[in-house]
Amino acid sequence: MDEQKTISVMVVDDHPLWRDGVARDLAERGFRVVATAPDAPAAVRIARAVRPDVVLMDLNLGELSGVDATAMITGELPETRVLVLSASGEHSDVLEAVKAGASGYLVKSASAEELVDAVNRTAAGDAVFTAGLAGLVLGEYRRMAATPDEAVDKPQLTDRETEVLRLVAKGLTARQIANRLVISHRTVENHVQSTLRKLQLHNRVELARYAIEHGLDAEPEV
Repeated sequence: MDEQKTISVMVVDDHPLWRDGVARDLAERGFRVVATAPDAPAAVRIARAVRPDVVLMDLNLGELSGVDATAMITGELPETRVLVLSASGEHSDVLEAVKAGASGYLVKSASAEELVDAVNRTAAGDAVFTAGLAGLVLGEYRRMAATPDEAVDKPQLTDRETEVLRLVAKGLTARQIANRLVISHRTVENHVQSTLRKLQLHNRVELARYAIEHGLDAEPEV
């Protein structure tokens, strides 16, 4: 069995002390910091060259914002995930970042432990948000959801796949889903991979968005 791959990270921030401090902290905790960047153009250029697993992205980067860089990076590098790390907790900033393709959003007041956990989860394909922001994103996707009478050929999912998909949309990890449904972690992963194939999606972030857009994040009626 292959050894677990070390997660590669790029840190983007216009403040050198903060940027270097975060990079150093992550390196000390076992991540492979492959690059840092001081602004959006450099971030996009360097990301193309090093193709990190996760980009930690500040938003306030000058004329070209972190949102712009996020859209460019996620558009060109689908295997690279962007986790925003910003001083701003403004709802508009959060929504713009997610719409640009960010997998998650942390405010800079997060602890070192929260940051490490967020980077690990982002690399694994989870959507990660500072407490209180996940509900905001869920609400926005509900608002943007397609109208009920829109003609859509929905792929046929099994009841169990739908159940797992609903819990993915609620932000539960595979292990939490396994505990909730009293099934193995491997079985959950098998259901996730099967659902990804059926829906022609690439990762759990896209899976959660699909579920939210189709109203599957709500509790089923009994």
